[in-house]
Amino acid sequence: MTAERMAVAFGRVLRGAGMRVPLDSVVTFVQCLDAVGITDRNRVYWAAHSALVRRPEDREAFNVAFAVFWERLSAGDDPETIGAESLTLAVDAEDGDGSGEANDDPAVTLRFSATETLRSKDFADYTTDELAEAQRLMARLRFAGSPRQSQRLSPSRTRTARVDVRRTVRSSFAHLGEPVRREWREPSEKLRRLVVLLDVSGSMEPYARAFLRFMHAAMVGRQRVEAFTLGTRLTRVTRELTHRDPDKALERASRQVADWSGGTRIGECLRNFNDRWGVRGLARGAIVVVLSDGWDRGNPEMLGEQMHRLARVAHRVVWVNPLKVTPGYAPLARGMAAALPHVDAFVEGHSLAALEHLTAVIHDDARVDARSMQRTGS
Repeated sequence: MTAERMAVAFGRVLRGAGMRVPLDSVVTFVQCLDAVGITDRNRVYWAAHSALVRRPEDREAFNVAFAVFWERLSAGDDPETIGAESLTLAVDAEDGDGSGEANDDPAVTLRFSATETLRSKDFADYTTDELAEAQRLMARLRFAGSPRQSQRLSPSRTRTARVDVRRTVRSSFAHLGEPVRREWREPSEKLRRLVVLLDVSGSMEPYARAFLRFMHAAMVGRQRVEAFTLGTRLTRVTRELTHRDPDKALERASRQVADWSGGTRIGECLRNFNDRWGVRGLARGAIVVVLSDGWDRGNPEMLGEQMHRLARVAHRVVWVNPLKVTPGYAPLARGMAAALPHVDAFVEGHSLAALEHLTAVIHDDARVDARSMQRTGS
């Protein structure tokens, strides 16, 4: 086996695992292998690591891929036959520095699914196993969001902040009452609340289960998250989704929602949300995410009115529509057309990659002119 064959084969495996491996990195890897050889595991590992790992978050995937790849090579497999499709992700089976061996338990197999394919695949085409794999990948998403200033004041070293008279007087006691040093305070920052509203109507059935997993990932990966479902009625599922075990959380949430795959009256549900939860506090200053295709059996005027109420108190409103990816799509459904003028961002939601983009939109504090999107259909 040559260095070129090894480098190309391993690069292909890493791409299938979701890593970005440009051609120039593979060329660099070949040059490194020419220098260190292809027989010493430790040298090959560090040659590959230095040439192919460009982001810290790729390291754990790289470690497992290398362990499996080297094991298959040692068993005499042709490197051309070692594809990403034959591997299952088991990150914990490899230690962090790449020196550990694969799990000794013969029942454990290390393989990578074709993560890149899974990321771009439409949720409507997922199998049950792929949904489970998507849950694990969603757990890696980061739901940071933008901070907001709190009314609570905290100690500060910034001289442009307010003088903290009480602490200044208290510190003066150590100097016979002379205020030798001023103490300062300023408004503290806290994370904005994230409110997620999921449409569970029949038209959303191919996507609702995946979105529910997304909501669970947000719940366990971020503080201050509220979750509701929209159908023929409004249902709060925040408590059910707080369980760290995703299967138990989804089971509890599913039991709580009585109108799965039924009709949808988004306007009425939003009115209930605004009256009982939103305007009174949950949505005030929050980032509100609506996961829906916009098909509504209710009054579109009511939907537009309630979206207007919501937009007035929320920091940002993001509408996620899995149909937006469809070629030639335009928001012509009456519900979607009524809601769109009141949202700050209108994004796709059909795949993992789309949800990854959604987390970036949540993090980005810039407000997007949705009315221009309505005109262009983008």
